[in-house]
Amino acid sequence: MNNSNTIVVSSNAHLSNHSAAHRMTAKQIAKLFYLETKFEWLKSIRNPAFALPATLFPAIFYLFFGVLMNQHNPQAATFLLCTYGTFGVIGPALFSFGAGLAVERGQGWLDIKDASPMPASAQVVSRLFVSMGFSIIVLVTLGLVAFGLAGVSLSLGQVWLLSGILIIGGLPFCLLGLTLGLLLKAESAPAVVNVIYLPLSFLSGLWVPLSLLPSYLQSFAQFLPPYHLSQLALKVVGQDAGGSVVQHLLILVIFSILFFASAMLAIKKKTA
Repeated sequence: MNNSNTIVVSSNAHLSNHSAAHRMTAKQIAKLFYLETKFEWLKSIRNPAFALPATLFPAIFYLFFGVLMNQHNPQAATFLLCTYGTFGVIGPALFSFGAGLAVERGQGWLDIKDASPMPASAQVVSRLFVSMGFSIIVLVTLGLVAFGLAGVSLSLGQVWLLSGILIIGGLPFCLLGLTLGLLLKAESAPAVVNVIYLPLSFLSGLWVPLSLLPSYLQSFAQFLPPYHLSQLALKVVGQDAGGSVVQHLLILVIFSILFFASAMLAIKKKTA
């Protein structure tokens, strides 16, 4: 009987809060989105377990492979700038949505937010902006190493185009992270995301060129979304492996649709 009363009260509160959300003005809703994004950013940037690996690991790996082991080859350093840039933007997308969302869900924060008048989409939009913010930091740190130490030389147009491709290209991985965050348990989420993130990056040729890997792994990489994002980035500097821009974009769009559909199924399961 108590459980039934609790369900009824919770359902009524949920409906009441959503009715309140519908009565809000556009300005009030925009302010809610702004505040949710602001506090999501502050929470993430103040969390060293998330902020430091997300912002420093790509630059450290690039410093090691693109500078110290590169033997002053600007062309190779430019190639690795594109691939490690891809690696760098995927990380915040997967961990902000995947591990971060799973931990908050396990702590009950998502239930509290669901019971508030805040639109449910604000949680997703805020994490999307936070992921893009960290992607910008990653690309800036990579750029400082590339232009300052590796001898990379790109035009301003190439810099803007490369940055835009990588930042926007993080969207499919945000959707993948959203699915993982809704399905995984808080305790296992960081480990599972790492198990997906690191092999996916290696097999897509983001750490070392695919030409150094066995032929069957080179073929397998073409079925992985990070490979196609890195190829779009490499097209900017004229070092891609071929294939049209439309082909790479189409495959990324297909993966985005699949990840979005899986996220919707996970949300439906959570709601049920």
